[in-house]
Amino acid sequence: MPKEVTKIAVFKGKKVRRVFKDGQWWFSVVDVVAILSDSENPRDYWYKMKIREKSESDVELSTICRQLKLKAPDGKMRQTDCANTETMFRIIQSIPSKKAEPFKRWLARVGKERIDEIENPELAMQRTKAIYEKKGYPKDWIEKRMRGIAVRQKLTDEWDNRGLETELEYAILTNEIMQGTFDMKVEEHKNYKGLERENLRDHMTDLELILTMLDEATTTKITEDRDSQGFPKLQKDAKDGGAVAGRTRKDIERQTGKKVVSKKNYLTKDKAALKNKTREIVDR
Repeated sequence: MPKEVTKIAVFKGKKVRRVFKDGQWWFSVVDVVAILSDSENPRDYWYKMKIREKSESDVELSTICRQLKLKAPDGKMRQTDCANTETMFRIIQSIPSKKAEPFKRWLARVGKERIDEIENPELAMQRTKAIYEKKGYPKDWIEKRMRGIAVRQKLTDEWDNRGLETELEYAILTNEIMQGTFDMKVEEHKNYKGLERENLRDHMTDLELILTMLDEATTTKITEDRDSQGFPKLQKDAKDGGAVAGRTRKDIERQTGKKVVSKKNYLTKDKAALKNKTREIVDR
């Protein structure tokens, strides 16, 4: 997907302008305010809301929004206050309207669920499994995916404890592992499957998931046995762990005569489930 894509989202039967930038969607604040408030002048409502929030909570809503170009009613591209999903939820909480109340209740429920999951991590695993089931994934695939999450967590815990500090370093090591296993970096693998923002692992086949577990479990074992510390040594471990899984993949391909990496994905099911879930939230 290009760095900037402008589109219209439909919410409660009304249009919300949005733009995809820096890896996430940004929504027109005025459009959402117009839908959730009873104001005849949403721009004025938004202006007064910023003043009220500043005086009551010392929060500058403008500073957590971004000015991005969206198509105005006159057809011209104009700078517009936009908010990402997290910021938009914060803004919705500040709208004293019956129309916004369902979202506020939903946010409160989600907050309680996350606190419960911190106290009992098993609840988070159960919730994740339930989400995959609603999306229509087969139960045997879900079990592999859940196991893969645990394997990945163990590896990143090792990286945490052995000197990795930045997201870039984590991304580099992950790409080393994936390159060794599939002869593709993460973005290349996603492009091959026709994915955009979606999580690659949520669209892997059974065999791709198994090999991903193998490469990360092997990398963890190598790192532990070598007692590696610091980025350079961990990067070598990642290359070696990926190479082990890569040799396994090539052996499978020789035996079956077929490529392991597949264009198959769960995108259609995923989007349909997401649309249904969004409708369920809005209609509450």
